[in-house]
Amino acid sequence: MKTYTKQQLALRNGQDRPEIWVAYKGKIYDVSQSRLWKNGKHYEHWAGQDLTDELPDAPHNENVFDKFEPIGQLL
Repeated sequence: MKTYTKQQLALRNGQDRPEIWVAYKGKIYDVSQSRLWKNGKHYEHWAGQDLTDELPDAPHNENVFDKFEPIGQLL
């Protein structure tokens, strides 16, 4: 699996590039096709970031990432 830096992840925010990526527990997921991540924003969360520390405050658990195939590893 390809590895990416936090800086590379940050560019995939739906604004700087068309890709909408998020990271969770070291894995990077492409959420571009999700209607919930339109324009790189999901409620108060922005794409291009590691969401590991933010998930405990979400109304769902980590199973939400089962819908998406991991596309890389976060360094």
